[in-house]
Amino acid sequence: MAKGLDVGTMNILSGRQEGSETVFVQQRNSFVEIEYSDMAEQMLSRSEVLHIRKDDKVYVVGDDALNFANIFNKETRRPMQHGILSSDESSAIPMIKLITEQVVGEPSRPNERLFYSSPADPIDSPLTTLYHEKTLESMLGDMGYDPEPINEGMAVIYSELADNNFTGLGISFGAGMTNVCLAYYAVPVMKFSIARGGDWVDEQTAQATGTPVDKVTSIKEDDFELDFRTDVGGVEGALAIYYENLLDYVIENITREVDEEDVEEGLDVPVVVTGGTSSPNGFEDLFADHLADANIPFSISGVRSPDEPMYSVASGALVAARSEEGADGDAGSAETEAAEASPESED
Repeated sequence: MAKGLDVGTMNILSGRQEGSETVFVQQRNSFVEIEYSDMAEQMLSRSEVLHIRKDDKVYVVGDDALNFANIFNKETRRPMQHGILSSDESSAIPMIKLITEQVVGEPSRPNERLFYSSPADPIDSPLTTLYHEKTLESMLGDMGYDPEPINEGMAVIYSELADNNFTGLGISFGAGMTNVCLAYYAVPVMKFSIARGGDWVDEQTAQATGTPVDKVTSIKEDDFELDFRTDVGGVEGALAIYYENLLDYVIENITREVDEEDVEEGLDVPVVVTGGTSSPNGFEDLFADHLADANIPFSISGVRSPDEPMYSVASGALVAARSEEGADGDAGSAETEAAEASPESED
């Protein structure tokens, strides 16, 4: 057995193969602090709400954190910020460990192979990913896994472009970062990240409209569409404006970063957009419209998005883990693993 793990700023997801199906487990990567009482802890335990107690505080963790934040008019706290472990959050490591343990479970055997996502260093920020990557590696190793990082953009290539010989442009629009990878026959030609994603959209929208960030996030996740028919003065109108600005910023950096000398003449590739930030209806078409006007030194054969964009990175990490495990045990090719670990498999 092997597993894939997507360690995202907003969500943590794992993928594992069970027969012909891929099973995904997901938790929101956040927590909220509430006052401790015996009654509160009893109710949380009875309702199977993921939580831990520390001194006179109770921390509600994962998917329930946003609900509790809205009920108690509090802001959720995040173990990660801008795609990596938050240096401003003292509880970052114990919280992310608890959430990860819930998502990935125990190894099925000692030193089970696990590939986990890691962002590229951002080109528009002094942030580095080394501490984040090595801390996760140590944490997963302590849990009994044999962990290996995989670039987040490359995971998209593994997940979505097996039908194109793992050649194309994969873009993961996460909450903290946007990761970009151009690959040619599974060999990365260009990979980078930018320190903007869904959180940036939410924060800018909150500031512009005077709406709490968690409320903006809830509105965005509740059937928000990029149709530009919403009230310009409202939250959805502001979300549309900042989404469009994010797409332009990503395309601008792709144009700047791609090196013509590294691109084969006449290269014609598909583009895959994934990640939770790419989930709103209309995102794929809007990105394609803006990309068509960009001066990129290769042709785009089309822009597509998987049915379940949230699962792509975990699925690609699983493909990589199973492919390497298969190479050790002669259990199959990367193309086979990609087909079996499709994010469209039953959740």
